[in-house]
Amino acid sequence: MANIDELLEYLKRTSPGQDEFHQAAEEVLHSLKPLFEKYPKYAANKVLDRLVEPERQILFRVTWVDDKGEIQINKGYRIQFSSTLGPYKGGLRFHPSVNTGIIKFLGFEQIFKNALTGLQIGGGKGGSDFDPKGKSDNEIMRFCQAFMSELYRHIGATTDVPAGDIGVGGREIGYLFGMYKKLANTYDGTLTGKSLKWGGSLARTEATGYGCVYFAKNMLEARGETLTGKKCTVSGSGNVAIYTIEKLYHLGALPITCSDSKGTIIDEEGIDLDLLKDLKENQRARLSEYIKHRTNAKYIPVEEYPKGRNAVWSVPCFAAFPSATQNELNLEDAKELIKNGCICVSEGANMPSTNEAVDYFVAQKIAYGPGKAANAGGVATSQLEMAQNASMVSWTFEEVDAKLEQIMKHIFDTASATAKEFGQPTNLVLGANIAGFRRVADAMIEQGLV
Repeated sequence: MANIDELLEYLKRTSPGQDEFHQAAEEVLHSLKPLFEKYPKYAANKVLDRLVEPERQILFRVTWVDDKGEIQINKGYRIQFSSTLGPYKGGLRFHPSVNTGIIKFLGFEQIFKNALTGLQIGGGKGGSDFDPKGKSDNEIMRFCQAFMSELYRHIGATTDVPAGDIGVGGREIGYLFGMYKKLANTYDGTLTGKSLKWGGSLARTEATGYGCVYFAKNMLEARGETLTGKKCTVSGSGNVAIYTIEKLYHLGALPITCSDSKGTIIDEEGIDLDLLKDLKENQRARLSEYIKHRTNAKYIPVEEYPKGRNAVWSVPCFAAFPSATQNELNLEDAKELIKNGCICVSEGANMPSTNEAVDYFVAQKIAYGPGKAANAGGVATSQLEMAQNASMVSWTFEEVDAKLEQIMKHIFDTASATAKEFGQPTNLVLGANIAGFRRVADAMIEQGLV
C-alpha cells in the first residue's frame, strides 16, 4: 500500500457504487494514520489492504410464493468479512434499501465492533432487499425458509453465526432457525437472538439499547456528568430505540422523542414506553397512532420538516441517541444539536452520523460514542448466547446484564486509553478504530498470509 488515500481510490474503482462502504472505509482508514506512522509493521504486512477485502462474498437468489400464489424474487447476501478472531458474526437485515454496498459497510464495521468487545468473534453481515412490512406471517415464513435454503450451506456454530438486524426480529429468527435445523439436521447455536424457549439468552433483546446507554454513562462519568434528570432524544422506534428509552428511564433520565420512517413524536413529559412497545411490538402500527393516546404529545410528519433533516435533532436535549439507521444525522443536524445544548451523542444505530457530522462532534470535543463502540452490546450479548448454547446452560437476566455492563465499560476504557495514547483524549472515534484494528491486525500477522 502506497498510502491510505490510494487505497480508498482503489476501493472506489474496484467496488463502484458502494457509497456506504466507501464512507465506512474512509472514516476508519483516515483515523488509522497515526497508528501506521508509529508502527510501520502494519504497512509492511499489508494488513489494511487485506482487511478491506472480504474473505468471502455470497450473493444468491431467493424465490418464494406470496399469499396470492404469485412468484416473488429477491436478492440474498452474506458477506463474510473476517474470521481472524473467531466465527463470522453479524446480523441479517431485511429492508428494500439492502444492496452490496450496505452489507459491505455493515460487515466492515462489524470487524472492529466485534474486536472491541474482547470476545472471540469475527465480522460478517447479511440480508436481503425483501421488505417485511405489510407481509403476512405466512409470507414472512415462506421467505425466511427460502432464504435459509441457500444460506444454511455457508453458516454454522463455529463458522458463521448470524443474528437479527433491521427487519429481522424474533419472528424471523424463529422461521430461519427452524429451516436451518431441518436442512442441517443439527440443533446448535448457529443463529442468535433466538426465543428463550429454545436456546435464546435473557437480555439479548435489550442488549443493544441498554449497552448504548451504558456507554453514554461511562463517557459522562469520565467528565463528572450524569444522565439523571436529563432530557434525552432518541431516534427510531424499533428494538434499539425502545430499549435505549427503557434503560434511560432506569438511570433516571427523561427520553422525550422517538421516530419512524413517517414522522417524529415529541413528548415533553417523557415517552410512554408501554404505549410505544404496544404500538411497535404488538400492533406493528405507525407512530402517528401515539398521539391518539397521548394528546399532549406532538407528532411531526416527515414532509413537514426540511428535506434531508431529522426533526428529532432539532429538540433541545442533554444527550442524543441516534438509533434508527445509517446517515440519519447530518452536519446541519449536528450543529443544531450542539447549539441546543447537547453534550453527549451515543450511537445505537450503525453509522447513523455522516462523516461531516462525526468530524464536527469530534472537533467540538463533546462525549461522542461512535456506533462501532456504543452499539456493540448487541453482538456482545449474542456471543454470550453462543457461550450458553455451547455449554447448554442458561444465565439469569441479572447475570447477562451485569456482563453486558462490564463489556461496555471495557470497550469505553479501551477506546479511551487508545485515544490518550495517540494524543487525542476526547476522540473516541480514533480510539475505537485503532483499538479494534490493532487487535485484528496483530492476530492477522501472527496467523500468516491466509
